[in-house]
Amino acid sequence: MSKQQAPIPLVDLSADAPCCPPLAQRRVPAETAAVLAPAFKALGDPVRLQLMSMIASAEGGEVCVCDLTPAFDLTGPTISHHLKTLREAGLVDAERRGTWVYYRARPQILRRLAGLLSMEPTAAAQR
Repeated sequence: MSKQQAPIPLVDLSADAPCCPPLAQRRVPAETAAVLAPAFKALGDPVRLQLMSMIASAEGGEVCVCDLTPAFDLTGPTISHHLKTLREAGLVDAERRGTWVYYRARPQILRRLAGLLSMEPTAAAQR
């Protein structure tokens, strides 16, 4: 059995709507917090946050690990560990092509995380 975890099971990943109301509007249910916390935790590391930024902003929507590794003063295995953490948190998809692995951001999940952190005013606050 593979030790690789499945991506975050956020209900309908094809939907553009956020998974839940922003923090400023309603308390996050425990189940939702448990599902989203690994993604936020993965982004809590400076190297992983930089990697995520590089992947998400890559021209063409994907980037080869061979282009990510030289940007850091870290060993290849350390970069691979950080990329595995992002993959296990459901933030990126990976595809092996020959000897290289290419990474793509999962925009639906990033939108949901951003939506949760949105500070849109609530209806009650607008009255």
